[in-house]
Amino acid sequence: MKKTPVALAFVSLVALVAFLLCRPTVTAAIAKPFRSSIAAPSDASLQEQVVAAERAGLDALKKGDVARFGDLTADEAVFVDDHGPATKAQVLQNVVGFTISDYSMDDIHFVPIAPNTGLISYKLTEKGNSHGHDFTAQVYISSVWTRRATNWLCLFSQETAVRKPPAVTNQ
Repeated sequence: MKKTPVALAFVSLVALVAFLLCRPTVTAAIAKPFRSSIAAPSDASLQEQVVAAERAGLDALKKGDVARFGDLTADEAVFVDDHGPATKAQVLQNVVGFTISDYSMDDIHFVPIAPNTGLISYKLTEKGNSHGHDFTAQVYISSVWTRRATNWLCLFSQETAVRKPPAVTNQ
């Protein structure tokens, strides 16, 4: 059977339309920053609540209150650092003997995930004592928080050390 140019054009047109209808549209996401309508009553208040929950966790570490820190952590939570992933039980065991004396949260970014869930990412500068050794550190933190009933719980947190710029050498 001989294929005509009209038949080939028709098949090509159908394939193009199917491709365009099936692919996700991303042009709006590229053109504008992400905004979600899922947070109630507003993304700003959800962000404030998530940031307050993160600060409550840091303040618990500042006070050495492991029980409070545990109350803010979901049972199924996963924490990741340069040692790899850890469960809630492992994290609580590791924070015994760990206190923060001072901290600051800078460059906070927020992404609403669901009406009661959000992700924050920020730079943490901290001073403290870990198992008898004083330390200062700068790390990037990303955490996912969700509200269950009236309690905010951390579901996930990842810590990445801030890289120091390479030393300048005179040549």
